[in-house]
Amino acid sequence: MKKMIWFDMDGTIADLYGVENWLPMLIAADPTPYKVAAPLLHLSTLARMLNKVQREGYEIGVISWLSKNSTPEYDELVKEAKLYWLAKHLPSVKWDTVHIVAYGTSKVETCGGGHLFDDEDRNRNEWGEGAHTPDEIIKVLSSLLA
Repeated sequence: MKKMIWFDMDGTIADLYGVENWLPMLIAADPTPYKVAAPLLHLSTLARMLNKVQREGYEIGVISWLSKNSTPEYDELVKEAKLYWLAKHLPSVKWDTVHIVAYGTSKVETCGGGHLFDDEDRNRNEWGEGAHTPDEIIKVLSSLLA
């Protein structure tokens, strides 16, 4: 069985909700908050750890929702913005899988299992064992490398 580690983006590694006027911008179909969100943790440390866990046989992926207010055109802009954010902030990380899916999509049904880091209670509860809050990222990754 594959050893997988999944990351949500918004509210987990990217501070979407800290971007001034993020909600009015999303409602107006402006993808800017997804591009300019600040990191929520020290990303060079995260990148080093992710590269190490990959060398230990883990695959790493992103599972992130599109905007709640959505059109096909806006979905494409949001996907581009999220991929831009990952490339800008974690350029040394070679993701095995990136799923950017419709808002509300079941992450456990999309990804299947492993470890999930997510700020949403619903996603962690549905995921079950292996689900973690964002503040546990470094601790859990460290334990996988021990």
